[in-house]
Amino acid sequence: MSGATGAADGTGRTGGSHGSANISGQQQGGHTVTDTRQPPQPHHPPSAYAPPAPAAAPGGGGQSAAAAGVRRPRPAARTAPRTRKARLRVAKADPWSVMKVSFLLSIALGICTIIAVAVLWMVLDTIGVFSTVGSTISDATTSEGGKGGFDLVSFLSLPRVLTFTTVIAVIDVVLATALSTLGAFIYNLSAGFVGGVELTLAEDE
Repeated sequence: MSGATGAADGTGRTGGSHGSANISGQQQGGHTVTDTRQPPQPHHPPSAYAPPAPAAAPGGGGQSAAAAGVRRPRPAARTAPRTRKARLRVAKADPWSVMKVSFLLSIALGICTIIAVAVLWMVLDTIGVFSTVGSTISDATTSEGGKGGFDLVSFLSLPRVLTFTTVIAVIDVVLATALSTLGAFIYNLSAGFVGGVELTLAEDE
């Protein structure tokens, strides 16, 4: 009975002490507990470089900007331009595309030829070349009776010259197209044996 009573007394004392500690929250074991926590402060992240120091007075012996930890801008690095090269090989030429391109180019060349001949004829006729040369040839080919002279001016008239030039241009278109297509076939046959024409292409960066 006495042991039970002591245990009960001890339990009651302990519970009372804990209760008093929870209620007061200020005294433990006869000592006063003081809350030393400070109110929350704003967060300041650490800086990688120290802030620039104020400029020292002349003759004051202050530290330089490099000693103060001021970051100076780094000069941009100059890179030399590089050139990329690629070695390619023309293994095959499409005859159909070669024929179309050569046909258009030959037509353009024929038109340029006709225009150039017309302009040249007008320039020569303006400066009197045909009349001078025609009179000389007519005098040389005229017989004693005054007949049989060759009229160069009528022979080299502008319509006749343009007709002759147009016929030559048409023949040139046909021949150039046919020869270019035949050349494409021959190139494909030769490329099958030797590998084709190699080209080196360069690209500047």
